[in-house]
Amino acid sequence: MTNTGVREWAQRQARTYSGGDDRPLGGYLKVIGVYGGIVAAATGLGRLTRRSVPTTVGPWDLVLLSIATHRLSRTLAKDPITSPLRAPFTEFEGVSAAAELKEEVRTEDELRHSVGELISCPMCLAQWVATGFGAGLVFAPRQTRLVMAVLSAVAGSDFLQYLYSVLQQQAGE
Repeated sequence: MTNTGVREWAQRQARTYSGGDDRPLGGYLKVIGVYGGIVAAATGLGRLTRRSVPTTVGPWDLVLLSIATHRLSRTLAKDPITSPLRAPFTEFEGVSAAAELKEEVRTEDELRHSVGELISCPMCLAQWVATGFGAGLVFAPRQTRLVMAVLSAVAGSDFLQYLYSVLQQQAGE
């Protein structure tokens, strides 16, 4: 199937699938292709460099991986400081929570729409972030654990900041 054939197929599927809503299936296919390409490249690089994949992921690595994935995904998708990375794909709408922005996805074209949905959604980004950390644990485990520990500490600090604010409000301060 040619690029034109794939594009036409995706547009036909989008019309049928969406029920009139704007669902950029062609853009989603491109994003999935990029993700698959990154995973394939990392796998190939691992084989070339004879890196072995761990047979198990220890419980502490899993805890660090989970918390760090949460924190980095939210930072990339919602933090004001990372808004220049999202700006080509989103439009500023306002503030959604403490230190977080609300942005609308740009819909000028399918790819911009698809990437905008991905990078403005912490849960959508989590798969990509966790995959990056997984690759980091294969290629540079010590450095990756340090980054995950720092991000986990930031997530813990965020929780304590919110808890402190709630306790201040309850105390009437």
